[in-house]
Amino acid sequence: MNESLERFFKYLSAERNASEHTLSNYRRDLNQFVKFLEKNAQTIQWKQVQHFDVRRFLGDLQKKNYARSSMIRKVAALKSFFKYLWREGHLSVNPMRFVASPMGKRSLPSFLAVDDMTRLLNVVQGSDWMALRDKAILEFLYGAGIRVSELTSLHLDDVDFGSELAKVRGKGKKERLVPIGKIGLQALKKYLVERGAIRSQALFVNRFYERLSSRSVERMVKKYVLSAGLLQHVTPHTLRHSCATHMLDRGADLRAVQEILGHQNLSTTQIYTHVTAERLKKVYDQAHPRA
Repeated sequence: MNESLERFFKYLSAERNASEHTLSNYRRDLNQFVKFLEKNAQTIQWKQVQHFDVRRFLGDLQKKNYARSSMIRKVAALKSFFKYLWREGHLSVNPMRFVASPMGKRSLPSFLAVDDMTRLLNVVQGSDWMALRDKAILEFLYGAGIRVSELTSLHLDDVDFGSELAKVRGKGKKERLVPIGKIGLQALKKYLVERGAIRSQALFVNRFYERLSSRSVERMVKKYVLSAGLLQHVTPHTLRHSCATHMLDRGADLRAVQEILGHQNLSTTQIYTHVTAERLKKVYDQAHPRA
């Protein structure tokens, strides 16, 4: 079973150009399914797996109160894997043909109000290179609306200070150009000058001059959220949501926001129009005497 899994992951990486994030999640999901089979069904070959094995697995996840989004991803991983096995001729019947994915409840993304966002950006103090790096990171996450994984994968030569654009590698390793903004560029220049010449080609590095990890950025954002006294739960992705929401609030074109965020489908970007609509209704209900 493990050999088939490894061949599948090589296929995803080489032929489907899957990101490290996707590979990591799929590996964790499929290994979890294998452990479930070994514990409950004693299945030792993939061709012995039946659709009711998968349904029992999903039922077990539900009993353990797994989030619906996690269950949807696990079903996606299983569908992709069994489709691969069937196409390669290792299965006569694909058991996932008889398993429906759980319906996803699309929640509205959380974002910061403009004043709270400004407070967070201004809370970073200090003139050493690490403080200047943190300031540049916050400005970059909000100003360009990029994902934390896209930020940590940036190279020094990905930023064009002349055109005020950065080359970003998104999901599926697709590249796109995003505007940075003058304030973000100023913060970036100060950081790079203070950082000085080091061998690393990574744009953002840790104190050992190694490429900064996504987890480190998440911890850094959490630290400044506490310093700013914000009660809201904030992650790097909240800054991305805030960027999109604030742009649409100020009349930005939906297609342009889609391109900046790197969404493949416009429907993904349209969720932010629901956010702005909900906010407007709330303001109306609070302020209008006839509401």
